[in-house]
Amino acid sequence: MSGPVVSVRQSTNAFALALPPPSRSPDPPPHTSTDHGSAGARPAMAGRPRPQPQPHSRPTSTRRRERWLVVLGVALHAVYMLSIFDIYFKSPIVHGMDPVPPRLSAPPAKRLVLLVADGLRADKFFEPDERGRYRAPFLRGVIQEKGRWGVSHARPPTESRPGHVSLIAGFYEDPSAVTKGWKANPVEFDSVFNQSRHTISFGSPDIVPIFCSSLLHSTWGTYPHEYEDFATDASFLDHWSFDQFQGLFNRSLDDVKLRQLLLQDKLVIFLHLLGCDTNGHAHRPYSDIYLNNVKVVDQIAESVYNLMENYFKDNQTAYVFTADHGMSDKGSHGDGHPSNTDTPLVAWGAGIRSPKFLAYTEKPDDGFRFVDDHKHDTPTPQDWALEGFERVDVNQADIAPLMATLVGLPCPMNSVGSLPTQYLKLSKADEVEAVLANTKQILNQFLRKSQLKQSSSLYFKPFKPLANYSSLINQIEDLISRRDYETAMKHSEELRRMALAGLHYFQTYDWFMLMTTITLGYIGWMVNLIVHVLQSYTSFPANHLKRTQLDPMITSTKVYIGGCFFMGLSSIILLLEKSPLLYHAYVFMTIFLWTRIIQNFGFLTAVWRELSNMPFKYILKLLSSSVVALIVLEFLVVSFFDRKIYTWCFLVLGLLGSTYVASFIQASPALAIYIWLACWFLSVFTLMPAEIPENNNLVIFSGALIILIAMASRWANSNSANYWLYLTRANKRDPQASKLFLFQVVLVAISSVMVWLSTSHRSQNRELHSLHQLINWSVAGVAMVLPLFSLRSVLSRLTSIFLGFAPPFLLLSIGYEAVFYSAFAMVLIGWIFVESANLYCSEERSLTRLRSLVDGSVFGYEERDLQLSDLRIPLLFVILFNVAFFGTGNFASIASFEISSVYRFITVFSPFLMAGLLIFKLFIPFMLVICTFSAITKIVRIPRLGCYFLVILLSDVMTIHFFFLCSKYRQLDGDWEQH
Repeated sequence: MSGPVVSVRQSTNAFALALPPPSRSPDPPPHTSTDHGSAGARPAMAGRPRPQPQPHSRPTSTRRRERWLVVLGVALHAVYMLSIFDIYFKSPIVHGMDPVPPRLSAPPAKRLVLLVADGLRADKFFEPDERGRYRAPFLRGVIQEKGRWGVSHARPPTESRPGHVSLIAGFYEDPSAVTKGWKANPVEFDSVFNQSRHTISFGSPDIVPIFCSSLLHSTWGTYPHEYEDFATDASFLDHWSFDQFQGLFNRSLDDVKLRQLLLQDKLVIFLHLLGCDTNGHAHRPYSDIYLNNVKVVDQIAESVYNLMENYFKDNQTAYVFTADHGMSDKGSHGDGHPSNTDTPLVAWGAGIRSPKFLAYTEKPDDGFRFVDDHKHDTPTPQDWALEGFERVDVNQADIAPLMATLVGLPCPMNSVGSLPTQYLKLSKADEVEAVLANTKQILNQFLRKSQLKQSSSLYFKPFKPLANYSSLINQIEDLISRRDYETAMKHSEELRRMALAGLHYFQTYDWFMLMTTITLGYIGWMVNLIVHVLQSYTSFPANHLKRTQLDPMITSTKVYIGGCFFMGLSSIILLLEKSPLLYHAYVFMTIFLWTRIIQNFGFLTAVWRELSNMPFKYILKLLSSSVVALIVLEFLVVSFFDRKIYTWCFLVLGLLGSTYVASFIQASPALAIYIWLACWFLSVFTLMPAEIPENNNLVIFSGALIILIAMASRWANSNSANYWLYLTRANKRDPQASKLFLFQVVLVAISSVMVWLSTSHRSQNRELHSLHQLINWSVAGVAMVLPLFSLRSVLSRLTSIFLGFAPPFLLLSIGYEAVFYSAFAMVLIGWIFVESANLYCSEERSLTRLRSLVDGSVFGYEERDLQLSDLRIPLLFVILFNVAFFGTGNFASIASFEISSVYRFITVFSPFLMAGLLIFKLFIPFMLVICTFSAITKIVRIPRLGCYFLVILLSDVMTIHFFFLCSKYRQLDGDWEQH
């Protein structure tokens, strides 16, 4: 949560409310109150003489301290954000091991063909169509007559690069690859292709170069990026890959060297078939285009099989067909939903067992193997009609050692996959040798990690279960020599399990130190924030500190010398342990923060004395406010796993808000009804599915609703009700303002029309018209600039911002999320109305006050001190900020990024531009919250920066919770993105 808060702080100036410059109001009569504080002001101030209102100016030292605190906050959150990668997402790759070739009597196959249908779901592959016909008749025939089948379970992130790395290299993706867009290799790793004698590969330019670009013994080719157009039927990409492969074999008939290359053993052929993924993104996996692409993939698999068998005629080719990930119903992938993780696996040919037929009484799905510590207990659907054939599920990383063993290659040196022997047709002796080679390869990784950690640790703690690993290896070798294969297999699998546990042990070796350091750092940061807010934004007497310190300069110097000493000592220890540079940054940041706390120890003791002397009623109020804030923050944490919590939140908030307005503020009954309706309207959206169905009619309706809300806001802007004078002051009868409003309304209408035109044309012609694309970009760009020229009153500026972001949001919407934009804006407007009415009713209703309101000089901009009741403003900001995340989906999952949202701007695959547009769409509701928050701090005259510091404080409480939740889920299932 801390990341978004920092961005909030940096983004506020872009559309900050350009209110008039401070001006001094006329001197009031002696009996007239000029204190504009809210109802929460202390009664003790009521009888004191009030000073004349002056433009507020904070001391230079305070402003300097604020600047340094902002810089410190940005640096701290940036550094601590990187700690997530060091703790949970550290690269599993180590180098320096030797390959372990299996001691087989003979390799089961001379060559291997790997066919990967990118984005192919298991259910869409196995199930029949509406006419009862199966979409993959060839591969279905293979399952029933020639080979084995199952479901390959991928792990998040279910993206193309991590899936292929898991399939071909046998380990789950190095998360540092995310910084390079899943394309480049941050750390070089071994793969089946590396171990092969030669590799032939054709397919996507985003996948094939990962494995072949630096591989000398490879022949490969890719099509241009421009071919990946979401506006076309992408099945031609699969045909392109096969055509290139077929052309290569045809050329070998006339090329002697090429033919010799193809006839050698340990040959690996890889065809990457991207059509299903592209068509799934563009048209959804239940569309006719996607389902037809499944048939195309099956036809290509049959063509490859016929081509290979007719060319070699030796029955020495093994075939593996699978997918890197699935596809959600809304055409996206990335998280751990079964539609994304479950992919088909079919293997046949040389070295593969024949189908195992099951009796009717057998239950093939009971007692399935564990998949990422989760038992697979989902029975085979009846409509697959495969209950009579044994199903063997695997982890996706298990496919790499399977392919390596088939052609007699060593398992990839960084592989963590377990060899699925149920697929292999080997003798008992060869089967045990293959499993033992797989075990030794994993054990070598463990030994290398243990060696590296021991060489750099001052106090090394070994992994005790494998202290006598060499005797275990000797015992297995002895069992093999005595031909006790069953016992040897059991011991080999147990040793492999312990080696995997040892890898996890050293992968998490530094967890305790790092988590302790980061937790103490966050706590220190929050204490520093509290100290700064108390010193700079409250009325806490500053002379308390003076009474507690005889010589502040000497004390500060001693404290900083002590801090530098501890930094130096920790740096020496970290250097001796050869720790990464970021470890130094984590420790230095934590020590620095606690050094500042010790420096302010006198002030903290003074605060404690002051609280001890306060009445019990105030202490109770402080504790109850803190408890309520913590409960709300915990609910927000839970909402990351169940967004329906926001429905209950706004149902309750609507009742409480309307009751408060009607009973305590005693404002207009219409305002109470409006608050109730707006909150209940917004509560509907978190009940809707995160997978947004396409509905252009809703988008067009939302354009009309946006115009109606803007017209109502403009009417309120011209209304003279006293409650709203805080929002409409500084209005001028400027004819340019009316023209600007009309122009913005016209742009909203044009964007609604373009939604219909662009979608209709693309659905009929399967392409985006260049004129439509130009208009969409122009309307979105111009609309966002216009709010800069709006009037400076609160309501006028906010209405203009609302209209300014509406066109790009509509053009990026595909369904009900467009209506969410209007509902969300209604709640924000209601929040402003309530704060304005509350402030008005708390003021003294004198003729001078009313005259001041009418003259537009109600704000002298003398910021008052923060009070305990002001905590509601940053707390509501955090709630609404989270609603902006979860109002139309689950932002915690990358699969909620609906890629079809960008098709009115671009259809040719461009991951960074598409991701930028999607993130910008999600950012638009945040802009509304930020601008509303900025307006409210101006209306109630509290320091905006002080409120932002409170927002960061609340967010970092949630951050610590998420920090440990990540540890919990990481240990349970190992994925780093789903949670």
